[in-house]
Amino acid sequence: MRRIIDEIADKYVEDAIALSPIEATAIGVPGHDHELDDLSPAGAEAHAELNRRAIADLEAAEPVDERERAAKAAILERIKLSLERHDAGDEYLGLNVLASPVHSVRQIFDLMPKEGTEAAENIAKRLDAVPTAFGQYTETLRAEAAADRVPARRQILEVAQHCDNWNGAKGPDTDFWMGLIDSVTVDGEKITKGPLRIALSNGAAAARRAATQFALFLREELADQAPEKDAVGRDRYSRASRYFIGAEIDLEETYAWGWKELARIEDDMLATCARIKPGASIEEVVAFLDEDPSQNLTDKEVFRDWMQHLADSTIADLADDHFDIPEPIRTIDCKIAPTEDGAIYYTPPSEDFSRPGAMWWSVPEGQKLFGKWREKSTVYHEGVPGHHLQVGQTMARIELLNRFQRQLMWCSGHGEGWALYSERLMDELGYYDDDPAGRLGMLDAQAFRAARVIVDIGLHCELAIPEDNPFGWRAGEEWDGEKMYEFMRAHTRTIEDDMLKFERNRYLGWPGQAPSYKVGERLWMQAREDYKARKGEDFSLKQFHSDSLNLGSMGLDPFAEALGRL
Repeated sequence: MRRIIDEIADKYVEDAIALSPIEATAIGVPGHDHELDDLSPAGAEAHAELNRRAIADLEAAEPVDERERAAKAAILERIKLSLERHDAGDEYLGLNVLASPVHSVRQIFDLMPKEGTEAAENIAKRLDAVPTAFGQYTETLRAEAAADRVPARRQILEVAQHCDNWNGAKGPDTDFWMGLIDSVTVDGEKITKGPLRIALSNGAAAARRAATQFALFLREELADQAPEKDAVGRDRYSRASRYFIGAEIDLEETYAWGWKELARIEDDMLATCARIKPGASIEEVVAFLDEDPSQNLTDKEVFRDWMQHLADSTIADLADDHFDIPEPIRTIDCKIAPTEDGAIYYTPPSEDFSRPGAMWWSVPEGQKLFGKWREKSTVYHEGVPGHHLQVGQTMARIELLNRFQRQLMWCSGHGEGWALYSERLMDELGYYDDDPAGRLGMLDAQAFRAARVIVDIGLHCELAIPEDNPFGWRAGEEWDGEKMYEFMRAHTRTIEDDMLKFERNRYLGWPGQAPSYKVGERLWMQAREDYKARKGEDFSLKQFHSDSLNLGSMGLDPFAEALGRL
């Protein structure tokens, strides 16, 4: 039986990889590790044209079964929204402190093989390509500025600071480019001399100069044209929200729900605090736990080892009994990132699983305390049953999903919603029953995500702070970046100041993405309730998880429709 939808999807992947060597390295496809993407306007238009062709081909094709029906709807939803944002001129919003093209260029080196002559040559060549890529992105930002589309000044200056940091602004030991070439080995030995060392050193110098020039462009040219206002407005926010969640939500209703959900979680936090230190406030219990040596570590490498042990033991514990975990994804790496940008993130395994999935922590400068009680839920979020299970299972289901679904399909609302759902699921499964401190950390992470719904929608859609908000906080006032930080600080107890400042800047520059976690979790919980109602006495939580994850990542509207047919 010919599967025309699968053929179109697989052809799309080949074409997309040809346009994006960064994507090729990210999914573990060899042959492109010496190249970088075309970040110019022409490069963006080439991606848009690929989407236009694929949309036409998919709309003309008839699915042969339910599997292809779900795949067609899921792929069309993703690439149509991507094209809509491109055509609407949202390209400039890509300059932000976490997911900008220059960050993608920097981060892709983390995933490259670093052992052997071929690996060294690829790194040297890709380093040589950094000036061209940064120059192309400069061209894109100038073109956007000519059309009166300029990122907020705050984002521009923060990204410039990141470039400085990569170049060693915080000291010679923090020079990313030098650290990169020093990490490359041949036959297990560091390369200290000869043609390879010269090529690597020259490439690092070129990349460093490119980062310096890009930072100068941001500060001395683009910043002068930038608005001080952080809000992007209702129209652009609505498109971003639909893209990141994969569903159209009522923004006012969701904003109001966020306030109620935050209040509900904080009531639960108080009840949990009573199990730790009766009569104490949340703040007093947090201070108490931060002073408990059994709950904290002061060395980031030792903390990494603790995360690795917890991730490994959780996989072993959940496999078979609660989840069908494919053998290739029963391995995960926990890593300290080679930068101090302040982010925690997951990278998937390579297509052949030779490179394991990994959770990374870019520890901010100055962070000295690492609370186990604070980060237990983070391991569940990034590892199993969170991202590592979801992404890894999708990649392993060759018999159920085409290559586009396995490798390129990602929707934040589905993926981050599942990871946040996973944190709560571990509570349901009893993994916090004897650990009220860990449960408090989980609840604070939940409160953090609920607060993001409030501040992100409120600021970017320019909604007033409700007169009747449950905290009696600044009733009737308008949001700005400083009030956003003030509110997040008041309702986030387990995140250090430097990390929280990074998070604030992230929301301001990446509108619509932060709420996708909590809103995604809300829609996952609704999908489970709908599934349970349909199955009645035949409902199985394990089967719900298998059926859901076997659909692969997709927007939450097509996800609900596909799950409803099972």
